Amino acid sequence: MNKSKSTMELLKAAQLSRRSVMKSAAALGAVGFAAPIVSNTALSSSGELNLLMWSDEFPGDVIPGFEKATGIKVNQTPFSQNEEQINKLQATGGEGFDLCQPTVNRAPQFKDLAVTAAFDLSKLKNTGNILPSMLASSEALWKWEDGLHHLPHCWGSEAISYRTDLYKGDPTKLSYGSLWADDVKGHTQGRGHSFLLSIGLWWDAEGKMASNRMLDGYKDEDSFKKLWDPILAFAIEHKAWVKQFWDSADNTKSGLMENDVWIGQTWDGPPLSLKAEGKPVNYTAPKEGAIVWMDGLTTLKAAKNTDQIYAFLDYLFTPEVSGMVAVGSNYNPIITGADAHTSEKFKKNFQEAYPGDALKNLWPWPAEPSWYAEIRSQYTDKFKAA
Repeated sequence: MNKSKSTMELLKAAQLSRRSVMKSAAALGAVGFAAPIVSNTALSSSGELNLLMWSDEFPGDVIPGFEKATGIKVNQTPFSQNEEQINKLQATGGEGFDLCQPTVNRAPQFKDLAVTAAFDLSKLKNTGNILPSMLASSEALWKWEDGLHHLPHCWGSEAISYRTDLYKGDPTKLSYGSLWADDVKGHTQGRGHSFLLSIGLWWDAEGKMASNRMLDGYKDEDSFKKLWDPILAFAIEHKAWVKQFWDSADNTKSGLMENDVWIGQTWDGPPLSLKAEGKPVNYTAPKEGAIVWMDGLTTLKAAKNTDQIYAFLDYLFTPEVSGMVAVGSNYNPIITGADAHTSEKFKKNFQEAYPGDALKNLWPWPAEPSWYAEIRSQYTDKFKAA
């Protein structure tokens, strides 16, 4: 129930979010952010908040604005991959942190960690602003015996980014197979495990290897190996195509702008930020479908600053701040009305990233159990070490 329901809810959520953004496409091109409404509780909180956070999901004035409005100092510990976050929580037992930021499909791994706590939703005033289908995505996988352990923050995708001045292929016919074409040898980038997954999606779409869009690999270890063994062999044989393996938003950007990457499989935020700056970069869903994720916020059993946690969440769950997060990160908002606080450029880039019926063909990351994460890491390490 949980896996299929979560997938359906995330697909629905992404489509609803797109309609919300597009509805305001005729809004003023220059955007100004009104001061978000901060609760009286937040204004009287002060103190501090310890945040284990994605490095690029609280851009610009998001955190400084909260600190100014509330007097609460936010101590930031950034990370760039879920594995880094999980390893830090394993090492500390969550001590020293009030909030962390799991991707929604990592619920089984975080449940195994046993360091998170359920939210007291009665302490939040602005959860009604969350798009219902986004909240349902969290509830489908993170509503455990003692309550809800995850609330949405933003959503995005992983698809194809490319240099418009260097990539010579047809951008209207992009495929994950485009990463392995002869004319881009030595000029591609991606994450190791994402490269391997997308080879499977490509082969499934082409009829080369049926895999139910790679979902069969989530059944058990034998099913995983049956699919991933030939994929790994292909990837190792084509390792020379890879210019770099990226592991953060920053080196995704530097790959495109400084390291002679022409095309890659990347998150949406970094290339769309470059595009928004006028750089010769584009990002779009391939024909096999963009891979969709949603990042959220989770509190920890070891949290010491409870009032500050709820003050911060109420601040984030306002249209103004959700719009600020979207424009600064180029990931997508999860709050009703946030589209009115995004720029015309943001809306245009969103539409171009998901042309035609691309939003009907999304591939949300399924719930990822610990056994899957462990064996996938082994295959990824073999690919990268080859």
